[in-house]
Amino acid sequence: MVTKVLSVQDGDLAKGSIRSSRSVPFKDIDLAFTAKDNGEIRIKTDAAAVKQAVKNLILTNHFEKPFAPRYGGNIVSMLFDLHTSDDVQWLRKNIAENIETLEPRASVIDISTRDDPDYNSLYVTITFRVANSRQVATVTTALSRLR
Repeated sequence: MVTKVLSVQDGDLAKGSIRSSRSVPFKDIDLAFTAKDNGEIRIKTDAAAVKQAVKNLILTNHFEKPFAPRYGGNIVSMLFDLHTSDDVQWLRKNIAENIETLEPRASVIDISTRDDPDYNSLYVTITFRVANSRQVATVTTALSRLR
């Protein structure tokens, strides 16, 4: 028989069970909506789920999500204004604040941007740490004007 030896400061733990925390994986529906062989929709887990959520957050404009008018990075609306380094700094700050506020599963490490004025495009690379893990993920997306 094993006897638990606890200190006096632990209180009356010998009579009850000791609880420990456990890690619950992050799960999201794969937005590609590809079906498995059995017809079920695929699920993204852990870093892949958070990467998908961060990318969707950045590409969503304000007023696109019903009942959440301030949700989204509203980055596409800035594509016509990116002319100075101050605008790019504001863009990076805006992305970091949106991820911090709206996606608690990600902690931003770095945001880098590269513009391509010939094609009216802006490439954004976001490096972040997934919450409750040591995983570091990177999302790169291209924002471009259609006209």
